[in-house]
Amino acid sequence: MPLILHTEASMGLGGQELRILAETRWLGEHGWDACVACQPASRLRAEAQRAGLPAEAVAMRGAGDAGACLRLRRLMRARGVALVHTHSSTDSWLAGLAARSLGLPVVRSRHVSIPISRRGALVYRLAHRVVTSGEAVRAIVVGAGVPAGRVASIPPGVDTGRFHAGVSGATVREELGFGRAVPVVGLVANVRGSKGHNVLLEAAPAVLRAVPDARFLIVGDGVGFEEVRGRVREAGLERAVRMTGFRRDIPEVMAALDVLVLPSIKSEATSQVIPQALAVGTPVVASTVGGSPELVRDGQTGRLVPPGDAPALAEAIVALLRDPAAARAMARAGQAMVQARYTLEATMERTTAIYRELLNKN
Repeated sequence: MPLILHTEASMGLGGQELRILAETRWLGEHGWDACVACQPASRLRAEAQRAGLPAEAVAMRGAGDAGACLRLRRLMRARGVALVHTHSSTDSWLAGLAARSLGLPVVRSRHVSIPISRRGALVYRLAHRVVTSGEAVRAIVVGAGVPAGRVASIPPGVDTGRFHAGVSGATVREELGFGRAVPVVGLVANVRGSKGHNVLLEAAPAVLRAVPDARFLIVGDGVGFEEVRGRVREAGLERAVRMTGFRRDIPEVMAALDVLVLPSIKSEATSQVIPQALAVGTPVVASTVGGSPELVRDGQTGRLVPPGDAPALAEAIVALLRDPAAARAMARAGQAMVQARYTLEATMERTTAIYRELLNKN
């Protein structure tokens, strides 16, 4: 099968990078050749190596790094790359130009719901197709001037072999010292300002007044980790809040929660953690940011609250904790939605259809 080269200039390891890894693994398991080109010291490269996925180290210092563009071009020729799939601005310029110079088709992913300026949209002209993680992000890309016919909304897919109703959270609860009856509210995300960790901490005292034995679990790391930990101390919430850092056992973490919250305040595409939580049967509260309303229908598959509204977030959390039957019913409805529309298989069938279309034209 043709070789698909994913490129990513990011140094971090968040949802975007994890999606690249999941899709690269899927391609390899379904008869495609796939490889990731990433920064030499990136966490993405380390995680790819740990998972046994093909990864090439290419230093990318910025969009104007001509040397990196040439190195990517040489890599594409040496490996016989058939199609290039780019993911961030820097690698989209570098790998996009390199691929175009070789006559290769280019797919660009847009993972975030941050507005795009007209000038910022120039890089999208290098791509034959743009894949967005949700309809909200698609609207942003089209609004920036990219022709609608070139933009496809394909949300991230859930690996239902890992995330399913049979997953148990008992081991995670035992490890963290939470008894079976302790209500646990979790935020699983890269720790940065846009994810709303501070909103959860503002909501926590109101939740504790209503449900005194509730506990809060913050899973993930990132640039804001120490700041959030400091806010936990300042608010006197050390007894109620546990911060675990990065974990790989996310299915079991989701199953250990009574409620997953994602109170994003700025940018959120179509979240991966929301369908992951629903897939294992965990109720969700999310803010009305980006693509979250595409996944959560208020009162049907979860609860939606305005971004930055700590009282509303606390009220929604308490309502789910006090009425577990209603919470489970919403989670079951969300679970059915995930199985019908948001599996990794469904995502990759649509993605590889774009690959085949472009390869057949090339």
